[in-house]
Amino acid sequence: MKPSEPRVALVHDFLLDLRGAERVFLVLCEMYPDADIFTAVYDPVGTEKRFAHRNVHTSFLQRLRPNATSFRRLLPLYPYAMEALDLSAYDLVLSSSSAWAHGVLPSEDAVHVCYCHNPFRYAWNAREATLRAHGPVVRAGLGAVLQRWRQWDWIAAQRVDRYVANSETTRRRIARYFTRDAEVVYPPVEIERFTPAAVGDHYVVLSELMPHKRIELAVQAFTDLRRPLVVIGDGPDARRLHRMAGPTVRFTGRVSDAEVARQLATSRAMVVTATEEFGIAAVEAQAAGRPVVALAEGGVTESILEGRTGVFYEEATPEALAEAVRAFDPLSVDPADCVANAQRFSRAAFEAEIRANVAAAVAAGPSPRGDRRRPARGLALAGRRAA
Repeated sequence: MKPSEPRVALVHDFLLDLRGAERVFLVLCEMYPDADIFTAVYDPVGTEKRFAHRNVHTSFLQRLRPNATSFRRLLPLYPYAMEALDLSAYDLVLSSSSAWAHGVLPSEDAVHVCYCHNPFRYAWNAREATLRAHGPVVRAGLGAVLQRWRQWDWIAAQRVDRYVANSETTRRRIARYFTRDAEVVYPPVEIERFTPAAVGDHYVVLSELMPHKRIELAVQAFTDLRRPLVVIGDGPDARRLHRMAGPTVRFTGRVSDAEVARQLATSRAMVVTATEEFGIAAVEAQAAGRPVVALAEGGVTESILEGRTGVFYEEATPEALAEAVRAFDPLSVDPADCVANAQRFSRAAFEAEIRANVAAAVAAGPSPRGDRRRPARGLALAGRRAA
């Protein structure tokens, strides 16, 4: 008698728009076409109906109809929302987590593999910067929430059977914050979307416009340099960035995939100002044959070949970025080198490595670490101090 196929559940933090993490999750969904999808909140329109043909289960927070702008207001409730999802019918749980998806509660017999984009940045590596951005009253309340979150997060991490990190940067953070080992599997990049083209005069920033992305460094540098910069993306920091931009800086908001490919291929170079956990956009630029000018931190140090497919600057200041732009001639870079380097991050490589990690986790079986019994309350279960 042929053994039955394992029942698979795919979990993502939220499905409200299409950013890098959601594009990775789309690949996981295509790898497991019969799997059910679980997420805290879901917006079919914001995700361009890419998941409309799938069975998407949401948490009780879906009743509040949050969108990509408002969902952050529900921050304290997400851990409990994930724990409340019913995964008891599944043999394999594969979560895609940059915040709370790794905290789901599978059955005791199930195997849980987490593809981690980053431990929740606002509670861990960006905690102090997050608190400094608020006044004393908000800071006190938010600090208490983030401390409880750290406690919940550490306990949740002990229940995962196997972690897979999207970069060495994320692997080190998983080890530091969760005291867990992780295998590195680089995200899949849709390199086939990009083709080199005739190069123009502009540089490109492709990013969500969030304070932690530090887009102001590029806006200020290119305003001072009086060189053309195209900023692609939107977000809560957009208004501030518009106010500080000079006449050579142009904002496009969100654009189609085809327009992103065109802007990258015709740019002199892409500019990265954030400390990215991996940085899919930097690989997309190389797939389009263009080099990258990036801050020498995070995942871009793993995806850019200095001197061949880009250049690094050492300090997160407009002055350091401007000096790097002045000193670097993007036209001296061979587009073929950029394209060849981008091939390292293909979808085929990602799929093969993910399947190998899942197979290893299933062969090992559920680990004894952690307690998978459903707690009475979400954040209230964090009764011990995080490491």
